[in-house]
Amino acid sequence: MEISKQGSLLKNPINILLMLSGLVMIGCSSANSPDSAPASYLSVPVAHPVKMNITEWDEYSGRFRAMKRVEVRARVSGFIDAVKFKDGDMVKKGDVLFIIDQRPFNIALQQAKAQLEQAKAQEKQAQSSFERVKSLQGSKAISQEEFDGREQALYAASAQVEAARANVSNAELNLQFTVVRAPISGKVSEDYVNAGNLISGGTDQATLLTTIVSLDPIYFYFEGSESAFNKYSSYNEGNIEGSRVTIQLLGEEGFTHEGKLDFTDNEVDLGTGTIQARAILQNSDYSIESGMFGSAKLAGTGEHEAILIPDAVIGTDQSQKIVFVLADSNKVQAKPVQLGPLYNKDLRIVRSGLSTDDQIITGNILKIRPGMTVAPESREIVGLTKN
Repeated sequence: MEISKQGSLLKNPINILLMLSGLVMIGCSSANSPDSAPASYLSVPVAHPVKMNITEWDEYSGRFRAMKRVEVRARVSGFIDAVKFKDGDMVKKGDVLFIIDQRPFNIALQQAKAQLEQAKAQEKQAQSSFERVKSLQGSKAISQEEFDGREQALYAASAQVEAARANVSNAELNLQFTVVRAPISGKVSEDYVNAGNLISGGTDQATLLTTIVSLDPIYFYFEGSESAFNKYSSYNEGNIEGSRVTIQLLGEEGFTHEGKLDFTDNEVDLGTGTIQARAILQNSDYSIESGMFGSAKLAGTGEHEAILIPDAVIGTDQSQKIVFVLADSNKVQAKPVQLGPLYNKDLRIVRSGLSTDDQIITGNILKIRPGMTVAPESREIVGLTKN
């Protein structure tokens, strides 16, 4: 009777499905039982810190400034006759920039020359008159008063000649000043005064015509703290001029422009506690303009041995910096570290807290915690290019 009942149950499709689902559930529960295979650990990349000889660099922000900057003004007044340059041209010392109407100055020169000839004629007449009385002085044919008068007249005529010569020189100089030339080599700005305009010249209120700045070489000015200045002075035995400086422009990837420190100011600013310094560098392609912003790196130490790790692996635990390392039994351990500056854009200098025997965890940082067991995978630290 029992066998026939079971056979009838198996003939029912619904009963068969219920039996199969029960078997599946039993299989799943047995797979998740404590006696099944152990779960896999989180895989993390690990690497040893790098020890190498480096030079530490301090970074400062500053601006470029032309070695020379000249405001071009005329020395004589008059109407601008011609402008002989294009806005933004590179000019050389002595190049013609402006020409002022020369006609009035030519006339003044001719007048001065005529006055000189007149003064020479008067001097010649006075000389002849004096020679006549000079020959008669021994015979007492003329009085001493007459002799002295003619002698003084000759001196006065000679003085008039010298004054007339000075007037000619002045008129010639003014005529030369009607041609305004570049006082230095460099890049010229726009013409602030166009042809046809009347300008004033020769005074402190003279009309500004344009400006010229020299570009090669060029200065880079920046400010450093008093403590930094003392450090450099101690490192360089009191003379930091000549130290190597590398400079990066806005938008550039690296510090590709090289120069040297050539000046430090003679006092520390009482308000800011900083001292101004200046580097000089070549700019033969004129790619750097006066007034541009840049960042400079100055060697803060001599070459020494240091431990480097990727800056991205450094974490923070309250007020201290930590690095996760691989401890015994592949467990995660947080080690406090004392850090130095960035060596390059990827690597950070470690002052203390790590050795080259430590294995630092370089990936999956957000997924790990102290005491957690992980599966390490050995890697090498990249980004070891020297500054």
